Amino acid sequence: MTISTDANLPADLAALAGLPFAKGHGTGNDFILVADPDGAYGISPAAVAALCDRHRGIGADGLIRAIRSEQLPEGRALLAAAPDAEWFMDYRNADGSVSEMCGNGVRVFVHFLADQGLVELAEGQSLTIGTRAGIKVVSRSANGYAVDMGPWTFIFPDHAVAKSMDSVVHADGLEVPRPALSISMGNPHTVVALAELGELAATKLYEAPQVEPLPEHGTNVEFVVPADPLVVDGAGSITMRVHERGVGETQSCGTGACAAAAAIRYWAGKGAPDDWQVAVPGGVVRVRFLPGQDGPEHVELSGPAVLVARGTLA
Repeated sequence: MTISTDANLPADLAALAGLPFAKGHGTGNDFILVADPDGAYGISPAAVAALCDRHRGIGADGLIRAIRSEQLPEGRALLAAAPDAEWFMDYRNADGSVSEMCGNGVRVFVHFLADQGLVELAEGQSLTIGTRAGIKVVSRSANGYAVDMGPWTFIFPDHAVAKSMDSVVHADGLEVPRPALSISMGNPHTVVALAELGELAATKLYEAPQVEPLPEHGTNVEFVVPADPLVVDGAGSITMRVHERGVGETQSCGTGACAAAAAIRYWAGKGAPDDWQVAVPGGVVRVRFLPGQDGPEHVELSGPAVLVARGTLA
């Protein structure tokens, strides 16, 4: 497959001519992936937006550049603590804006590294990588990849602990504003619990929901329906839709699934399970809460990663 530029696309896209790419997804959350180990290509926000355009470009929820950590200031800062983090996931949203982290994207990123022969990662082995949300450790399994996402935190901790809710969300399709909880997974999320699947389906996510107060760098918004019963055989189950910051509604959001499980688990209170199944339009991911080593608990996200196409920008 060859993708050609034309006069309607940004001039700086021409500088990427000849660059190979792959297209991949994790439960429908899809990405363009390029290998640029030594940082030879300057990929501008306009070029990213053009490539991710679903009508005039390749089409994707975001673009991931595989670059050696030593080539970026953010990566070099991480190498001091984690010298084995050779590779950095340089992730951009579909509008070209920089994002801290993507839970589905990090699985696809590691799968891409292995596919390109940039790393060797057999089943059962782990790889340490750099992201703008810090170091992440990704393990390969028979069914995909599991990622230690690190700890989750409240974005507005004083309000959350006092009231269980810290935000209000307005969304088209919901008759009244809904209370919500804002959670950081290295990137910001605001989680809204709904009563039933019909209400979830009626929520329109063509435009970004309005969140008050809005986290400093914007937020992703998850609308979640807990299963009834919530827990079966020791595992919780929820269904989610998401509007991603800088993208729009997507088929899945890995960090969003983690935030949604964290919020429902918090609301459920003492005795809530540590193991969760999160159904999204693109499939199902698993979220587990693991004891931290002399610190806060960590969140593990697991699910599939698939490459569906390869090509060259021309």
